[in-house]
Amino acid sequence: MRGDAEARMKRWGRVEVPRVLVRLGAVGALVTGACTGGGAEEAAAGTPMETSSEVAPTTISQPPVPADVPLAPDSERVDLAMPTFSDPTNITNPLFPVSRQASVLMLGHVEGKPFRTEVTLLPETRIIEWAGRRVEVAVSQYVAFLGGSIEEVAYDLYAQADDGSVWYFGEDVFDFRDGAIVVTEGTWLAGRDGPAAMIMPADPQVGDVYRTENAPGFVFEEVTVTSVSETLDGPLGPIEGGMLASELHMDGETEDKIFAPGYGEFYTSCGGDVEALAMAVPTDAASGPVPAELTTLSDGALAIFDAAGSANWKTASATVSDMSAAWKRYRAEDVPMLIEPLMDKELEALAAAIDARGAAHARNAAIEMARSSFDLQLRYLPVTEVDLARLDLWAAQLLVDEGAGKIDGVAADAFALDYVRDRIRAVLDASTLARVNTELGAMQIAVVDEEPAAAARAARQLRKILAEIGR
Repeated sequence: MRGDAEARMKRWGRVEVPRVLVRLGAVGALVTGACTGGGAEEAAAGTPMETSSEVAPTTISQPPVPADVPLAPDSERVDLAMPTFSDPTNITNPLFPVSRQASVLMLGHVEGKPFRTEVTLLPETRIIEWAGRRVEVAVSQYVAFLGGSIEEVAYDLYAQADDGSVWYFGEDVFDFRDGAIVVTEGTWLAGRDGPAAMIMPADPQVGDVYRTENAPGFVFEEVTVTSVSETLDGPLGPIEGGMLASELHMDGETEDKIFAPGYGEFYTSCGGDVEALAMAVPTDAASGPVPAELTTLSDGALAIFDAAGSANWKTASATVSDMSAAWKRYRAEDVPMLIEPLMDKELEALAAAIDARGAAHARNAAIEMARSSFDLQLRYLPVTEVDLARLDLWAAQLLVDEGAGKIDGVAADAFALDYVRDRIRAVLDASTLARVNTELGAMQIAVVDEEPAAAARAARQLRKILAEIGR
């Protein structure tokens, strides 16, 4: 294991504060903080990549693994040869197409609670030194929400080798508990903690074995391919050529995983917990403008949020009726199969909260309904437009949590806002980004000072800024 939390925080140069560890700076500082010999800034400046004058090894040196871990024989491994990288950030492997996925949504349940993950390819890259070479890697942001609250954030580093295999160069991981952040032992970096690890072979075959994480003491996973010819139930229909795999962990436990062409990781299950792919774009993108029914759903949910806040139940009731009619029309079309029942449930919960005249419940239900409506709009809109809407929803959630006296909820919402901001920072002009950052900074300070009312004031101001962007 990586050691205790205090040691990990010192390693990352962070200071522990009451309730929450403030994340100063944006993703550029966060992701490049552990990079050696330069980083994303250097790559962006056009500095050519360097290679060692020494002869590169032809095989990857393997770190020792405890003898009691039931490993597969080395003869079955396909990840021992040293890869070469000529165009590493062009990741097009059908079973792990990072460069072809702007946004991925996964849904499921963990410990009996709803589980949701949003995976976004970020516009920046990093330079990682490993085995005498410098490799440019893509950065993918993974954000998980459990029971409606932020649970985990990871910045995953990937590169595709010249033979088409995809390699994992590390991850920066942040876990959350009760609105506070903890840097976990899952954080690792190739060249510092162990070798880069193959996360998908170029052409996987039954019986192939590879280690997706290969730094025992930090992280370790060994995968065995069990099938490459599965037909899977995709978001919008059958998918041929699915891959099944069994993933071995250091404790000897195994986890089942499924990968789908055009999507990548498709389904994971372990101990009753499930995470399944609900939708990915552009794989599931649709042509044409956003259907009017989806606009009715998202606009209606936001209108109900406001109406419930002012106890205008007549307007709220009329609006939810219009939304129900719009959803009935839209669901007759192709709707991703995991999102359809979720929308049914959320619309029913929204109507029930309105009937009960429960302001807080109705506002929470309206946020969830709007979030799923915007998920469906991912098929028609640029990802950054949907993320701007998600940013507004987290600001709205902070207002609800502040009104309910949920201090930990306010802290968690502030973190969610910070990470969603990282996805859209590249599309905002400098002036607007500065305004957004000012309000996010004010929220973080308010959380540290345990002044939720101040955080709410910043959230209201942020919503005004976002409304201006949308006009």
